[in-house]
Amino acid sequence: MKHLFLLVLLFILFPFKGQSFSQDLNLGKFSMPIGAYYYPEQWDENQWDRDLKHMSDLGFEFTHFAEFAWSRLEPKDGNFDFSWLDKNISLAGKYGLKVVLCTPSATPPAWLTSKHPEILIKLESGFKVKHGMRLNCNGSNPIYQKYINRLVTKMAERYGNNPIVAGWQIDNEPHFEGLYDYSDFSQNAFRKWLKTKYQSIEKLNQSWGASFWSFTYNNFNQIFIPNKNEHAGNQHALLDFKRYTADALAEAVRFQTTILRNSVSKDQWVTTNFAYYKFLPSVDLFRNQKDLDFASHTMYLLSTFLNTDKGEMAYRLGSGMELSFSGEMARSIKGFTGIMELQPGQINWGQWNSQPLPGAVRMWIWHCFGLGEKFVCTYRFRQPLFGGEQFHKGIVEPDGLTVSPGGKEFVQAIAEIGKLKIDNSQTIETPHEIQTRTTAFLWKQENLLALEDTKGTNSWNTWAHYYSYYQCLKSMGCPVTFIQETDNFDVQKYPFMVAPAYEMVDKKLIDKWTKYVADGGHLVLTTRTGMKDKNGHLWETLLQQPIWDLIGAKIDFFDQLPPTKTSTVEFADKKYGWNVWGDVITPTQHTEVWSTHTDNFYTGKAAAVNHKLGKGSVLYVGVVSTEGEFENALLRKFYLQSGAQILHLPDYVFVEWRNGYWVAVNYGSKQFELPVPNGKEIVFGDKSVMPGGVTVWK
Repeated sequence: MKHLFLLVLLFILFPFKGQSFSQDLNLGKFSMPIGAYYYPEQWDENQWDRDLKHMSDLGFEFTHFAEFAWSRLEPKDGNFDFSWLDKNISLAGKYGLKVVLCTPSATPPAWLTSKHPEILIKLESGFKVKHGMRLNCNGSNPIYQKYINRLVTKMAERYGNNPIVAGWQIDNEPHFEGLYDYSDFSQNAFRKWLKTKYQSIEKLNQSWGASFWSFTYNNFNQIFIPNKNEHAGNQHALLDFKRYTADALAEAVRFQTTILRNSVSKDQWVTTNFAYYKFLPSVDLFRNQKDLDFASHTMYLLSTFLNTDKGEMAYRLGSGMELSFSGEMARSIKGFTGIMELQPGQINWGQWNSQPLPGAVRMWIWHCFGLGEKFVCTYRFRQPLFGGEQFHKGIVEPDGLTVSPGGKEFVQAIAEIGKLKIDNSQTIETPHEIQTRTTAFLWKQENLLALEDTKGTNSWNTWAHYYSYYQCLKSMGCPVTFIQETDNFDVQKYPFMVAPAYEMVDKKLIDKWTKYVADGGHLVLTTRTGMKDKNGHLWETLLQQPIWDLIGAKIDFFDQLPPTKTSTVEFADKKYGWNVWGDVITPTQHTEVWSTHTDNFYTGKAAAVNHKLGKGSVLYVGVVSTEGEFENALLRKFYLQSGAQILHLPDYVFVEWRNGYWVAVNYGSKQFELPVPNGKEIVFGDKSVMPGGVTVWK
């Protein structure tokens, strides 16, 4: 078994190519098959037949097994029992259900963690995450990988050609419990990763700015994992540790992908379910882009930790913004996605766990359809009677028979979507109006990590900044694809590109942006963009000088205000408040000033500028407004004057297009009159969409 740093190097030099998949995931006959998690190991064997038949009778087309079942599959070291799983896969086939199999590496059995405590995650505090918590082991540890390899190989050999099994999910929501691992294994692996990256300690010292505070190292063995409890404060070291962690998590997924590829049929796909990008910053979906057939994702809209509308019913409607962002991010990995976990009602682990508004569950499913999800799987079919999620609702109530309120909405949505006349063999041309506003969101995980570690002001919130722009795009009806610097900046495919607070850049990227704009692209950049190089160092120039020619302006300085103070900028005869960050800008001769500061000692100076370059243009927004209305107004003008046909939706009302159907959902607390053109056929709902409502037309 090779160590992590060798494996990372191997896959850099010889990247694994996932098989090309047709997007026919073989999960059911409808355009968006819907399935449900089932845990046979948690229920009496006499109920298995009844439950799977019930699932099928309700209209579900697939189920999901084995996610947390390692101790049932291998109750003792080397003693395997697949008989119960054999029976349930057979029963699923009997009732016409396809199966998604999950590798159970997220929950190692007690005999393994007792035998090898060195595989356990160690928290920042120094405590180990003990047995009984999922994701408590480091999946890149070779000792742990030996046992994963043995079990997953046996599963793949046993079920890899079973026609009932449609595909495989690796692990579950891959991440480390506690986000980062400070164990001895991780410490040594981090040093090896650094040695592979930098080759010499001199290069590392230069990259880390080690001359500051006499931080200089003599050799790699002196390096320790940065830990705030030990007051280790080099921001460049911390960024590299987070890069290492993202690589380690990706390698753990890649390790299992390789095992499966060796045994499973080409008709079975391989994915994993990424989750909660905001709360799992160490997970970078794009690092596994070449390993998976596609990326699936998880979303619990009522978790209370997510971005929601401010209306009075928001706590019952959930976060449509997060669902949209999550789905479009996952779709960007391979061009399609599916949602592997979607709640069917109340959950049990939020700050509070309200009942969803009647109709909200159905709305979530329809929103998934509009976003283009290839499937929806709900967590879970039966509400558990014991364990850490007792009050997490299921499709059926604790009696195992009665369909829950959310379950009834799943059944309703299954029936409705099944009535749509969709021929997947036909390609329906995307409406021209959508093409005019299609937008690329330039994504760099390391920018996110660096911005959160070096905020500059305690009021800075990178996710809030990203969401303010994403929310503007969705209120204009823009389809969004997340792309990387290495992708083709295709003007025809993406007439618009947004790169909020894109702090770390190099000349190659700036040249690429410049060509994109000169060729006719329309680029939105915001404050902090271009401030640092790829090492996170400030340029040895004036502030953000590398992007001055691109934006057609000089950035003189930035200001920040206390939370109790608010200043204003003016745009189109309206004033907007700000206090987190404000750039003061001097435009060049041919650059248009769109917004100016209206107070402070820089009254009258530019706050946002528009620069025409070749066939395209660049909008630079130098202010983070208090409510996001300033950014919204700027983007609408920019898109309209650049030839886009946009919608004018309130926040948290979404309109998406799929397979010839328009789908509108309303997460807001007020009724909204939809812009349905005259003569269009409304299939479900009305022109006036209520909170929690759905309208579908074609």
